[in-house]
Amino acid sequence: MANPSVARPPRQPRFSGLGWRRARWGYVFIAPWLIGFAAFTAIPMIATLAFSFTNINLAQAQPLAFVGLKNYEKLINDQQVWDSLVITLKFAALALPIAVILPLLVALLLHSRHLYGSSAFRVLFFLPYVVPFVAAVFIWGGMLNPSTGWINLALQAVGVENPPAWLEDPSWVYPGLALIGVWGIGAGMIVYLAGLKGIPTDLYEAARIDGAGAWASLRHITIPMLTPVIFFTMVLSVVEVMQYFLVPLVLQDGTGEPGGSTMFYNLYLYKNFFTFQNMSYGATLAWLLFAITLAITLVLFGTARRWVYYAGEAR
Repeated sequence: MANPSVARPPRQPRFSGLGWRRARWGYVFIAPWLIGFAAFTAIPMIATLAFSFTNINLAQAQPLAFVGLKNYEKLINDQQVWDSLVITLKFAALALPIAVILPLLVALLLHSRHLYGSSAFRVLFFLPYVVPFVAAVFIWGGMLNPSTGWINLALQAVGVENPPAWLEDPSWVYPGLALIGVWGIGAGMIVYLAGLKGIPTDLYEAARIDGAGAWASLRHITIPMLTPVIFFTMVLSVVEVMQYFLVPLVLQDGTGEPGGSTMFYNLYLYKNFFTFQNMSYGATLAWLLFAITLAITLVLFGTARRWVYYAGEAR
């Protein structure tokens, strides 16, 4: 005899005829995205995984063969792989705080009620983001020229006798590249501004009644309520910095100069694919990059519950 005190699992609701029609039309509307995802993401990823176990090299005429883990063994013994990873991580340590914090500071400034003409400033900060990136890189290459660039000319005008050789000195190339990255903070600023607009104003009013000042409101209201946006920006910034290669490719023709300090991991991957045409080894490098980026992202998600606050979430 069944025990009536034992709770039965809730019955799963069944779709009615209308529900099935709505679900079917839902799949119809998302079909273009599903087809695009399959054609340009899922199938290429599966193909590169298969390539990593073969010997495809378009620069050499050789029959296709299954080579097992030889490409992965080559990767482990390739010193340039680990040097490129170190270069990428060193640059990330400098570029990530700028990519996360600087747009936040600009957004806080533009969100202030005391800033006159904030709407015009928002346009000015976002406008560089819509400039073609390669054209912007060439412009920055001219501005950072150690002899004729206006940045060094301005430094000399204020008394700096030996301004940095930004893109020609290994000790200054990372600050120079990070300075170029400041050009694109407009998108992050817009995201932060949207997050600031979503913070309920009654929280600030209650804090003001309790005697909280601007700093206390920023620390106890603005920053906690913005943590989901900060987390979102961090994840995207990690993915972008791990795939960083376009700026050194354009400025240094992918040579890794000065002194190999700009041979980023993704640039080395790109050269294997399109310069050396070693598709199998390039695919192996791509899967290592995917694994590293995924691991860092999972660590961020794992730590998010300790510092990311979602309004209405049970703690």
